[in-house]
Amino acid sequence: MNEAGPGRREENKRRTHHALVREATRLFQEQGYEATTVRDIARAAGVGERTFFRYFPSKESLILQQVRDLIPKLAAEIRIRPAAESPLVALRESILVLTRRYDALPAILLVGPYPLTIDPTSRGDRFLLFDLEEGISAAFLDRLAPAAAEPDAGVVLRAAVLARAGVGAMRVVRLTYLGLPDAQRENADLADLLHRAFAALAPDVR
Repeated sequence: MNEAGPGRREENKRRTHHALVREATRLFQEQGYEATTVRDIARAAGVGERTFFRYFPSKESLILQQVRDLIPKLAAEIRIRPAAESPLVALRESILVLTRRYDALPAILLVGPYPLTIDPTSRGDRFLLFDLEEGISAAFLDRLAPAAAEPDAGVVLRAAVLARAGVGAMRVVRLTYLGLPDAQRENADLADLLHRAFAALAPDVR
């Protein structure tokens, strides 16, 4: 019984965490970020506001955590893309895979109408931007030098530059999306925006 107790508590914590993230995402989409309160999120998840604050200090931190949780998933997708794809194509296609798989969650990374951006406007965003770039860079390096114990310095540099170029394209997609009139934004084609942004980086990114 002593061993089962902590196990059940951890499972309950995971369920509560998941419920808060799930309901927050749904409410942000349905009624907007600003109009959604912590009370709304907690009530929809079946908990009290005090419970919400045990998991997240604010709405903003919830969004930060959602995006941070996507970084290893994005890196994993990049690593398993076909070897014939260039790093930037692998990144672009991995974003689209995650968008289809997780629906709303990857949209937070790219186009969600939330105060968090992948622009380094705050200390938390700067750390998130760095972690995103580093995660993508590591995945690119595994593609460019899969068997190397110590990759060549030039390969390391290429992976880092391409990763930051790719993140730059992602930021432009977000800015372009948010700059559209409301009526156009509703019908915006994320895949098309993503393809055009990445095609601007290099002629072989198709």
